[in-house]
Amino acid sequence: MNQANVKVSFYLKKSDADADGNCPVMAKLNVGKYSEAAFSVKMKVPQSRWASGRASGKSMAAKEINNRLDEIRAMALGIYAEQSAVRDGVTAEEVKGILLGMASGQETLLGYFRRFISNFEKRVGVNRTAGSLRAYRNAYNHIGRFLQVRYKLSDIPFSALDRSFIDKYDLYLRTERHLAPRTIINLTVQLKTIVGEAIADGIITTYPFAGYEPVRSKNEQKYLTAEELQRIMTTPLHRQTLYHVRDMFLFSCYTGIPYGDMRLLTKQNLSLAEDGTWWIKSARQKTKIEFEIPLLDLPLRILEKYRDAAPGDRLLPMYCNSMLNLYLKEIARLCHIDRPLVFHMARHTYATEITLSHGVPLETVSKMLGHSQIETTQIYAKVTDDKIDADTKALNRKISERFSVVI
Repeated sequence: MNQANVKVSFYLKKSDADADGNCPVMAKLNVGKYSEAAFSVKMKVPQSRWASGRASGKSMAAKEINNRLDEIRAMALGIYAEQSAVRDGVTAEEVKGILLGMASGQETLLGYFRRFISNFEKRVGVNRTAGSLRAYRNAYNHIGRFLQVRYKLSDIPFSALDRSFIDKYDLYLRTERHLAPRTIINLTVQLKTIVGEAIADGIITTYPFAGYEPVRSKNEQKYLTAEELQRIMTTPLHRQTLYHVRDMFLFSCYTGIPYGDMRLLTKQNLSLAEDGTWWIKSARQKTKIEFEIPLLDLPLRILEKYRDAAPGDRLLPMYCNSMLNLYLKEIARLCHIDRPLVFHMARHTYATEITLSHGVPLETVSKMLGHSQIETTQIYAKVTDDKIDADTKALNRKISERFSVVI
């Protein structure tokens, strides 16, 4: 039904006037010709201060009343639009029910999200990270903007969250915010976490993401090829800062340790085995899962180069992640690598080009990467299989060009 068929009006219930002549303000919802519902907006106005469905005058009280009436109208229209987008026959009573649920303290999406963030803040540094906290705050802000833009609402009841809402949110992020598929996936994952918490708390019983599949970008190679890695290792760089950034990146390429864990490494994480092999032993900041990595020659040389260069007992002198990625863009340009180069690609490179491609067993790689499930590591194995297939086809083309035989 067209939203033009929905009307929200306000009137005074004069029969319930109090001794001072103040009358309750009532809202009336009309959907089409036959569906109607009325309810009190929990405010009173003197009959002498009411005209054309509004509080009259320029007093602060009149402005507050009219602002509240405008808010109720916007909420009612927004609820109707949301509900009618997924089904026909939405009634005025149904809109009233959802609206009164919000007004009477029914759990709302953003209200619950705020409490989740507040509780999350208390756990940062214990079993949660500041980076994850920033991600949830970012997701909260995106949902808040979406509600304002799409429905002119400051919040919605959690019970109104359904598959239609998820699809519209996805479309908004894609077409109005112009976000990349990977970013949209991250934002919806954070919303899924909030939904999961709400289900666990008994606030909602239906999972609104059922059947939802985010659009994924075409498989973009997230690791460096051996040739690209060699270029980074051998291309002359014109500044010492770039050499520093390159060395930190290469250390991650040859250990698989991500930025968040690498910046926290201390000399206590370094140990020497009886056979003379140096190891790094630590735990993932993100998951607290322990990992142990034997150091190859290159990371050992990098450690020696930067010995005592880091503050305190830190193992390596690290820039912030955003600064590293900024300098990596410059390094990529100098090395003629025509795709985005970011620090996390080093971990992917270790998994694919350094280990799995050279026959290191999947279980071993999984343990060194600190994965909680081997299924996570199998993603890299699939990438490696694709790489082998592509390399084999390329080899076949070269052989076909050089040799021919009559059979």
